[in-house]
Amino acid sequence: MATYKQNGDHTSGAHLVITMVRSGIGAKPKSRGTLRALGLKKIGDTNTLPDRPEIRGMIARVPHLISVDAKSAQEGTAS
Repeated sequence: MATYKQNGDHTSGAHLVITMVRSGIGAKPKSRGTLRALGLKKIGDTNTLPDRPEIRGMIARVPHLISVDAKSAQEGTAS
């Protein structure tokens, strides 16, 4: 059984809001796969993902197809 750290070195409260702004139709197959791994299927789809190095690497592969906004944990909670 694998054990995972609750508090890693990354910022646990930061999230990235990723929106697909261009189609992946003319893109290479690896780029299309990266879009699917980010949870984006069609133009206008938005997904909120944790700010981790793996996600940042996927974003770096398809910056011409997506837009990225940062969101902190304080913005997401309603008081």
